[in-house]
Amino acid sequence: MRIVSLNAWGGRLHAPLIAYLAGVDADVLCLQEVVRAPAARTDWLDYRDQNMVLPQRAHLFEEIRAALPGHDGFFAPTARGTLFDGEEAVPADFGLATFVRKSLAVIGQAQDFVHGTFSTDGWGPHPRARNAHCLRLFSHDHGFAVTVAQMHGLRDPEGKGDTPARDAQTGALTDLIGRIWAPGERLVVCGDFNVLPDSRMFPALGRLGLADLVTGRGHADTRTSYYEKPSRFADYMLVTPQVEVVRFDVVAEPEVSDHRALLLDMR
Repeated sequence: MRIVSLNAWGGRLHAPLIAYLAGVDADVLCLQEVVRAPAARTDWLDYRDQNMVLPQRAHLFEEIRAALPGHDGFFAPTARGTLFDGEEAVPADFGLATFVRKSLAVIGQAQDFVHGTFSTDGWGPHPRARNAHCLRLFSHDHGFAVTVAQMHGLRDPEGKGDTPARDAQTGALTDLIGRIWAPGERLVVCGDFNVLPDSRMFPALGRLGLADLVTGRGHADTRTSYYEKPSRFADYMLVTPQVEVVRFDVVAEPEVSDHRALLLDMR
């Protein structure tokens, strides 16, 4: 079974992103920073925050779903805010997307907020609301169940160090996993956590038996050349001992975001 996690960066590198997602042959695809703007009359919108302007692909969720006809898609927004088509304000949802191959049975799932609550009238102040999505899947081909949880961790303008809000976020994620996962079965937890490798988050998740594959296998960079800041850690993938890791890669090429994809082949 192949599981891929990637921060899609709002689809800013649209053509290579869609080509990669269509070709990577993932059974489960966990995406962060996905945009959905049904009212948009153009393919591109701008996110504006003070002096920062970021292009966003207006129909990214639908475009990925069209590229993956053999998958079921789930969209979990954290907020509805405003993007811009020139001077026209366009409402848009922003959040997580999970795509699951149709041959896999979804036998349990839960999504919830791990920081803040859903905002209906704007993106909100930093650190903004964040959520997580957890699915328990059964593979008829392999004869086992696996729970896959993904999260986009809160972004704090002060940095990626431990804070009480991040501790609470870890507790909320652990509680969400506990609603779905059957202890003793395979468990994979992934996403853009926005924390450093020495975060208190990892010992807390370790109490579920989870160990990180990024740092545990000596990877020191989960960002691409599009990211210019010095701290190169953001994305992680953790597994329990029941997961047999056939292959794990922090994908350097192709560059489809300012984050690298995390790719796990497991049994």
